[in-house]
Amino acid sequence: MQTVPGILEQRENKIMKLKEKVYKKNKIYKGRAVNFCNDEVVLPNGQTAGREYIDHPGAVAVVPFVNKTDIVFVRQYRYPVDKITYEIPAGKLDRNKKESLLACVKRELKEETGYTAKKIKKLISFFPSTAFSNEELHIYTAEDLTAGETHPDEDEFIEKIIIPFKQAFEMIKSGKIKDAKTVIALLYLKNTLPKL
Repeated sequence: MQTVPGILEQRENKIMKLKEKVYKKNKIYKGRAVNFCNDEVVLPNGQTAGREYIDHPGAVAVVPFVNKTDIVFVRQYRYPVDKITYEIPAGKLDRNKKESLLACVKRELKEETGYTAKKIKKLISFFPSTAFSNEELHIYTAEDLTAGETHPDEDEFIEKIIIPFKQAFEMIKSGKIKDAKTVIALLYLKNTLPKL
């Protein structure tokens, strides 16, 4: 019978056999928000292949509770899907300033909703689309809110809207909320805070 360390070592060796190695990095477009890359990699079998992906600075999202059950959402038009969406406030990390996750959460909460929070807690981190992006998104909750003025980006037109958690959950089921980070955040909260 194998010991646990022996099994773990075998699994680690199998994982290493899946790993691809960068042969040549190739940034094909440098954008304001993201970069587009087409790197050449060496596969585990020694062959080479191209890997097209979006180089993303990472992002945060926050579920702001105005009380025990009501959440602040933003409603905005999203050009790529040509739809008005309901989302929890979110935004990209400032790559140039090497911004911390917590600083980004506070900034985005203030910019998009006008609120500041006394309590901010991390929920979960995930990769939204590992097939074509290196983005990692970090979701937080915010409580003990104080209202203030919003400061959206110059090209951002958003509406702040307060929705009870139960209604928001029904909006997921009906297809009115389709934004991935928002769906993940609400499902995570539904599983960890069943009283909602």
